[in-house]
Order: sequence, then structure tokens, then C-alpha cells
Amino acid sequence: MSSRNRRTAAATEMLPYMPDVVDALPPKAGEGEWVGLTLEEAIARTLQIVDEAHATYPEAAGMYWLSSGGKDSAIVGHVLRGRYAGVLHVNTGTGIPETTEYVRDVAAAWGDVLHELHPKNRYADLVLGRVIAGSGPNAGIRPIWKGFPGPDGHKVMYRQLKHEPLTRFRRELLGDQSRLARKERKRVIYLGGMRWAESQRRFRNAEAIDPAGSIVWVSPLVHWTDAHMREYRNLHRCQQDHEHATHRLCFDGALPLNEVTEHIHMSGECLCGAYAKPGELDEIEFFYPEVAARLKALEAEAEQAGVKYCRWGQKNGGVAAASAAGRLCSSCVEYDPNAPRQGGLEDDWLAAGLITADQRDNLRANHLEEAS
Repeated sequence: MSSRNRRTAAATEMLPYMPDVVDALPPKAGEGEWVGLTLEEAIARTLQIVDEAHATYPEAAGMYWLSSGGKDSAIVGHVLRGRYAGVLHVNTGTGIPETTEYVRDVAAAWGDVLHELHPKNRYADLVLGRVIAGSGPNAGIRPIWKGFPGPDGHKVMYRQLKHEPLTRFRRELLGDQSRLARKERKRVIYLGGMRWAESQRRFRNAEAIDPAGSIVWVSPLVHWTDAHMREYRNLHRCQQDHEHATHRLCFDGALPLNEVTEHIHMSGECLCGAYAKPGELDEIEFFYPEVAARLKALEAEAEQAGVKYCRWGQKNGGVAAASAAGRLCSSCVEYDPNAPRQGGLEDDWLAAGLITADQRDNLRANHLEEAS
């Protein structure tokens, strides 16, 4: 089965407490990590991954939840609430302010210590070519980037807007370790929301525990399918028909909701535009006109300065030039308008006696409504 068809199957609606059905094995999955799991079993594996990270890296100075404001990120924090030392949120300066407010509100409601990180170089300065290379053959001569990024510029934007602040936090937390032997160095553990079911790139590359120097990237939901995520949200997010509290924190233990994700179907914490979809800026403008106005003002400034790529979201790099999505960029994938959105396991469930014919028809109707 192809990766695309595997994703379609994994996205099928999952009835409560039903094991999910998985057909292909991610290259970096361990034995038993990518099999048909109930939600309860998936949660148990998540806790096991965290325990393994602690046991493997006992010298780690702390474990931090990377809260982007997205739907997957919320579940990471909810499942592991009380197990992390604090919350890290990278305020890229390009995103929707309401997402940062959401992260602040949830951290305060849960009594978590929030570290709001900011990139050294501003997005506008990168677009306008004001950030001059500090090393390499172009040091002190040429900018590291100029223009709005397409896929070709994603790697630069990721490193400047997200990776650099997280690396700086690690350095501030652990101190200067340059003179220490590798085996003597401390580490920090970052908890992210990467999952094999997110995209073909994630399917190929994501790992549960992925050490990179002094940072240990842990993806405790790596084995969760889209169906697991939906079932968990249905169980823990307030479903009452009433006026919800802010972010649906209607009761102690409620799974929060970032309203931005309901509007534009992504966290909106980074709008660098490298992988913007057709019509995305119009959608942003409809719900968040101030954010769109800011981007359009930067377009006008770039055009006036003679910047060649002066339009947000334009494709100034093709698929072949595109860099791999960063660990914190779940939505940074090439837009594919022909990718299927739903799959069909309903007939298999009906044949196995797990659902009735009426339940199958209801599931199909829901799928068609989502796809429309």
C-alpha cells in the first residue's frame, strides 16, 4: 500500500475503544509501535516513551513541552500535564497574536511556567535582506536571505525563526558546555507533537526519541493516528451545549481549544508563507484582517525596496528545491489539491461485526460532509 493510501486508511473515523487499523510500517518505528492500538494503548505507549527518555538521558536538565497552539500540541500537554518542567512557546513574530494569547492563557490556567521565546532576527528583516551572513564565504557581504520565502527558503526561515530561539534557550539553561567532553554534557528534552500519520515526510523521518547534540527531541504522540486524535478530543474537550469558557476550559482537566485552529485549520503561530496554500492569505484576512494588513504592508515595503520576490506565499522554489519540514513545522508540506482526505474501512468493520449497517452509513455521511 502506498504512503498516501496508508494515510487515508489511518484517517478513517475510529469508534470509541476500537483498535485502529494500520497497513504500512514507518521506517523508524520500533517493534509494536505501529500496530492496531486502542486509544488506551496509545496513551500507555506515550507514557512509556517519556519514561524511556528520562531513563536514557538521566542527566537532562529538564523536560519542556513545546506549545505551538496547535491541536496536536494541546494533546501532548494534556496527556503529559504535570510531567514537564515548563512550557516553551516560540513567538516567531509572524503569527496570529491570538495564538500566543491562547498559549499564555492555558499555561496560566494549568499553573505552568511559560518561557516565551523570540527569534534574534525579525522576519521583516529577513524578507528585506537586512540580515547579513555572519560566517561562511558571504560573511559580512551578502544577506542570508532576501524576499518572501517559497519552499526554497523554508529551511532558512525555520532555522532563524524557530530553531535559533530554542537553541538559545538550551544554551542559557545548560550554560557553556564547549569545553566539556561529550559524555559529560547535560541535555534538555523537548516534547513536540510530531506524528507518523501527519504527512509522508513525517512517516519516513519521525522518531519517538531523536537526540541531536544537547537537545533530545521527543515525540510522545508519534504513533497516534488521526483517529486516535479525534477520539481523544471527543473524550476530553467540553461537548456541552452551553456558552463555553475561554478556550473551552470549562472544567478542571478539560482539553483546551485554540479558536484560531477552528478558523484557519492550523495554529497560525508562524506565517512565514514558505508553504502557503492558494487563497491562504485571503482566509487569514477574513478572520484576522490586522494580520493580513501587516503582511501586505511588508509586501509593499519589499516591492518599494526592489525585492524580486515581494509577494507573500509566492512559489520561488519548486518541489525539488524544497527542504524537509522542520520538527516544529507540521503544516509545512507542498500543497497537493488531489490528496484524498478520507478513507474507507467501514465495510471491513461491518464484515467483522464491529458496527451495524446504519453506523457504517453514518460514518460515510460524516466523511462526505468533512470532504465537501
